[in-house]
Amino acid sequence: MPHTDAVVVMTTVASADEGAALVRALLERRLIACGTLLPGSRSLYRWEGKIADEQETVILMKTRSAVLHAIEKAFAELHPYKVPELLALEVQWGLEKYVNWINDETSVALL
Repeated sequence: MPHTDAVVVMTTVASADEGAALVRALLERRLIACGTLLPGSRSLYRWEGKIADEQETVILMKTRSAVLHAIEKAFAELHPYKVPELLALEVQWGLEKYVNWINDETSVALL
């Protein structure tokens, strides 16, 4: 496998439409190679002293660790939540063609 800094970035939004808008904006900026929307999720969490129970859409985004700071800045501008989930999980192994594709699709973001 070629050297890669591939990561899977996770976030949640209130709806699939919000998720699609966020993913499209990040794709246009070449900060991610792909975003997979998983609608119909249910999140239970503590927020402002109460337990919330909400329907959400989970988004899995494939990118590289080299652009995580740019994604963080983009989230400040684009993400609809006051405190968005932004977690990056390292990829330990990936199909060479797929990893190369991630690298190719996000390489312009570094320029």
